[in-house]
Amino acid sequence: MLRFHLITLFSDACDTYLSASIIGRARTEKKISITYQNPRDFVDNKWGKVDERPYGGGPGMVMTALPIVRAVEKSLKTRAAAKRRRVIIWFSPSGKQFTNKDADALAKYQDVILVCGRYEGIDERAKKILKTLAPLKEFAVGEAVYTGAEVPALAIVDAVTRRLPGVLGKDTSVEERRIASRAVYTRPETISYKGKNYRVPKVLQTGHHANIDAWRTRR
Repeated sequence: MLRFHLITLFSDACDTYLSASIIGRARTEKKISITYQNPRDFVDNKWGKVDERPYGGGPGMVMTALPIVRAVEKSLKTRAAAKRRRVIIWFSPSGKQFTNKDADALAKYQDVILVCGRYEGIDERAKKILKTLAPLKEFAVGEAVYTGAEVPALAIVDAVTRRLPGVLGKDTSVEERRIASRAVYTRPETISYKGKNYRVPKVLQTGHHANIDAWRTRR
């Protein structure tokens, strides 16, 4: 079973998505597990404060390093076996763009720890320390900048989970492992809307797989 560990201030928001549809079913069937660690549980102050003003000035706040490090350590200790394949994922707009190839690689690990930063980011020293605990990969998911790394983390959990055997039912359900088109159609054959008919392309109704694959390749 592949175990995802999310380091996040907002586990409720993440769990709503990760409990639904295919990902939720994969959890129920124990193909994956999801655990959370909240950095607020690892602070040294009575207010649960996890951020401070940035050195050098500038807008916003920066998440402090040690609560992040301690949260990751707690995740690693839950699976303490030394030989387990585990990796820490760090998010940055300047990181390597996450691809299907990366998702295939992560699917081979046993524990994936996803560090979800907020505000202006996380004190860089956290990354330097985490590299001493386990292999660390730094990714960007898309070219946009998000309010926090929870959205990219959910995207990675989704992309990796759907590659696991049995999650989608058939291996051919993974679109990038077959010829797929951006345009898809279903019943009925003809839709009438405001006096105009919209029909399914004839080639898709022929049953001629070579011609259908050629059509899909051109789309």
